[in-house]
Amino acid sequence: MAGTAFAALALASLLLPGAHAGEAEIRKNLGASIPQLAHIDEVRKAPMPGLYEVRVGFDVFYTDENGSFLLQGSLLDVKNRKNLTEERVAELSAVKFDQLPLKDAFKIVRGNGKRKLAVFEDPNCGYCKIFEKDLRNVNDVTVYLFLYPILGSDSVAKSRDIWCAKDKAGAWTAWMVDGVKPASASCDTSALERNVAFGRKYNITGTPTLIFADGSRAPGALPAAQVEKMLAAAN
Repeated sequence: MAGTAFAALALASLLLPGAHAGEAEIRKNLGASIPQLAHIDEVRKAPMPGLYEVRVGFDVFYTDENGSFLLQGSLLDVKNRKNLTEERVAELSAVKFDQLPLKDAFKIVRGNGKRKLAVFEDPNCGYCKIFEKDLRNVNDVTVYLFLYPILGSDSVAKSRDIWCAKDKAGAWTAWMVDGVKPASASCDTSALERNVAFGRKYNITGTPTLIFADGSRAPGALPAAQVEKMLAAAN
């Protein structure tokens, strides 16, 4: 009996601070069965009793206390009509505005510029061009534009030419709104590399991606009315 108690204490001492008793078994069993889950970032109790959340990066899965079963999909709070998985991913992917590397972006100021918005965009992204044209209807905002060339070598070249232009904002708008190709230019483009690295770290997988002053983010070409609504909520 004493040996069993000692073994239990020894196992508890191996668990990370705050870890629950089943975490080691969940990690072991899932990692052994599914190679993609060999390196789990976090295991914690899910809102649904008897279920545990398993997180790998920004991917969220659910399992039982032994790691014998795995669920992939959305966990819904039926009573409160909430998608708990979506809320969790939004929480994980939130970026504090003051932690954005603003030195690697250029500013576009409209009106008094009091409201703030950061946008990650690829110059060859068709949705970004639609978004840019509609964004001109949003006033009193400072847009921090992060060039995010993820659609191929031509995107890298155009981003370089825009970043190295004397008037970055002018070159960007001319291309995205009016279709005027930026003139060839060269300069230090390490900022573009840092933007891509930052995006990978924070799971920015598509363009445009918008980040508001309160850290909330939204993917896709939102219409001006929706941007206004989110700016009002964030500022």
